[in-house]
Amino acid sequence: MTEPPRPPGAGDAGAQPPDPTPPSAPYGSSADEPPTAPLSGAPGAGGYPPPGGYPPPSGGQPPSGGYPPPGGYPPPGGGYPTGGAYGASGGWANNEDKTWALVAHFGGAAAMFVSGGVLGWLPPLVAMLARGNQSPTVRQHAVAALNFQLLWSIVGLVGWVLACIVIGFLAVGAAVIIGVLFGILAGVKANEGQLYRYPMSISLVK
Repeated sequence: MTEPPRPPGAGDAGAQPPDPTPPSAPYGSSADEPPTAPLSGAPGAGGYPPPGGYPPPSGGQPPSGGYPPPGGYPPPGGGYPTGGAYGASGGWANNEDKTWALVAHFGGAAAMFVSGGVLGWLPPLVAMLARGNQSPTVRQHAVAALNFQLLWSIVGLVGWVLACIVIGFLAVGAAVIIGVLFGILAGVKANEGQLYRYPMSISLVK
């Protein structure tokens, strides 16, 4: 018996029959078009990966707020001045404390001059009673001025009592000059935020 004729190529050993179906083309392109290259940045492309590496977090999707800028986000409040009220210069917590300290020093000097050397203690006492309980700093200034002006007010009062003698007038003049001079110096230091230590003073008030 004779064998039926074989299709071309079927006589070779190990040859496979040709595939009748053509290779599948990518979706959206025809078989005649060459395959397109993936977009830049996609997996397998030559583009740069997004910041922080690839794949992005949360299952391959970018975060809801977008990628952070290079270097990361600045810390909250970083680089911006913090809020808050500005205090008075020279180390004062506020302008009210500074005002009362100046009343204690400058007021004592002015009262010493006006009263003839006997009432220089009055403004420091007012400052201590009005603001000393709320502010320890004002109390320090008021007590320092009060102790100094008390001493020289006593000297001035004694001078007035002895006014019939020449030395009495000298005591009054000394009390006025010293009380005014050092009261002004203490006020200048208080304006700079410093506590002035009066010379020739005694601690009558604590």
